[in-house]
Amino acid sequence: MARTALRRLPLHGWLGLALVAVVWPLNWSLTGLRTHLCFFPLWLGYCLAIDGFNVALRGTSLLRRSPRLYFGLFVISVPLWWIFEAINQRMQNWRYLGVEAFSDLEYALLASLSFSTVIPAVLGSAEAVAGARFFRCRSSSAAARPGRCTARVYALVGVSMFALMMAWPRLFFPLVWLSLYFAVEAINIRSGYRSLAEYLLAGNWRPVFALWLGVLLCGFFWEMWNIDSYPKWVYDVPFFGFWHVFEMPLLGYLGYLPFSMEIFAFVHLALGLAGYPRADFVTRGLIRDP
Repeated sequence: MARTALRRLPLHGWLGLALVAVVWPLNWSLTGLRTHLCFFPLWLGYCLAIDGFNVALRGTSLLRRSPRLYFGLFVISVPLWWIFEAINQRMQNWRYLGVEAFSDLEYALLASLSFSTVIPAVLGSAEAVAGARFFRCRSSSAAARPGRCTARVYALVGVSMFALMMAWPRLFFPLVWLSLYFAVEAINIRSGYRSLAEYLLAGNWRPVFALWLGVLLCGFFWEMWNIDSYPKWVYDVPFFGFWHVFEMPLLGYLGYLPFSMEIFAFVHLALGLAGYPRADFVTRGLIRDP
């Protein structure tokens, strides 16, 4: 299977593998400040490689289905992560070592470039998981259209969670990874945009499980490549800051799961606002077997 995939790997997949092979060792071996130059090409390589493997194994991928929308994911990834950075000013759950070496403008530009890879990496990984043999299942396309009542409940939950975490950040810090999902999903439902709620209401958890496993795959590489990088991030997590796997406390990896759902909701909000309210650009790779 691995040899077959390599033979079918498109050019951009090979380019991604080449970037990872070159930049990963440089990121860990060079002295001084280096991650600010290596992070983007390393994760661009990951994004292109995982997308290439999806083409090789399934004949389709995010980039293959729509190059324009695929590169749009890099664009909308930037404001999404800056939202979390803004929230973290209140939560103080993570911080960056080495940022003092940059001016505010340099940091903003370099950070934005790095943040741009988050959404393509997660969605590409989720699609790869959804195409794995162990993940294939029947009736994978079932969906239902949620109504206004569902939207109201989601909005109430999202706003309540956000208020709690802002008022008592030390107690309710995990809600940062849930509040935005419910709030944005409520907008998607109310606007008729595609949402995860459509599948959950129909009892179809396949896209959610694909997102969860995909983001954990990404999370492993994020934390592994971070450990010997500089600048790097470290965590200050209340109550659960033990049993570290790389810099991340073990239980902290659970936060990746709802984060992947927030990505799905945010992407489909952006697609809806851009004039693609029912686009299957993302969901086609998550709910259909190869």
